[in-house]
Amino acid sequence: MKTILYAALLAGLLAGAPIGFAQKLEDPAAAQIPPELVKLAKELHYQQGEIDLKGGLAKLKVPPEFHFLDAKDAHTVLVKMWGNPPEVAEDTLGLLMPADQTPLQKDCWVVAVSYAADGYVKDDDATKINYDKLLQQMQKATAKNNAARTKEGYPALELVGWAAPPHYDAATHKLYWAKELKFEGSKVNTLNYDIRMLGRRGVLVLSAVADINQLAAIEKQTPAILGMVDFNEGHRYADFDPKVDKVATYGLAALVAGGIATKLGLFKLLWVGLLAAKKFIIIGVAAVAAWMRKFFNRRKDPAA
Repeated sequence: MKTILYAALLAGLLAGAPIGFAQKLEDPAAAQIPPELVKLAKELHYQQGEIDLKGGLAKLKVPPEFHFLDAKDAHTVLVKMWGNPPEVAEDTLGLLMPADQTPLQKDCWVVAVSYAADGYVKDDDATKINYDKLLQQMQKATAKNNAARTKEGYPALELVGWAAPPHYDAATHKLYWAKELKFEGSKVNTLNYDIRMLGRRGVLVLSAVADINQLAAIEKQTPAILGMVDFNEGHRYADFDPKVDKVATYGLAALVAGGIATKLGLFKLLWVGLLAAKKFIIIGVAAVAAWMRKFFNRRKDPAA
């Protein structure tokens, strides 16, 4: 049975949420939500409309069907509520999520927004990339990195394959693809849906994480998400000036393969898995951790 949060719960938790957002709780387990999580949920500030990203770098236009949580609230969700290491949220500009979901739902999916100021990414390799061969290389690299993952106490990871093969829109300079991931011990595979928007001096990074059975729902929303965010004038891909602007040391193939993540260390390599599995590593209160484990572990059980 799916867990859905209804008005009886969230009317009290999220007093500042827009009308129609609050939902009541159907799952009996949620009646035991620790007060620490109740307090954190109540303090989140859900935003809609036009939102400035990174001091004028880009603009996000959030429609009524979505909510946005800024960097501070994203840290609260990723670190304090879901128990990820602080490194996971340090570069996150915010989270996009469907307006009818909350971070307390086991089937909640979010799109983490960040920016990599690595320079202008040339797209002249767009038509030359063999994505089947690239996938094989990524699968080998993922398997090789499992030793580091397990040493740090994280489950081994398998890159099953493309959930949706990479597609590059040369007109808008937007690249998107989806991977299917399997974490050791999990009955339900994870979906990692990625969007990259190329700009004058770097790349806007949008990463959605969910269960693999949510692929259709996220694919349905992808056009809307692609249309929500773009660089402002002066920061767009077309504004590149080779006389003064830095060129990135990687191309589109490296974006798909994880060129950005590779530079950011172990925690950045692991953050997708941590977010998807709701790992409980640095959560402060034992009671909260126990409740969240029980709540989200049901997500892995198809019978739940």
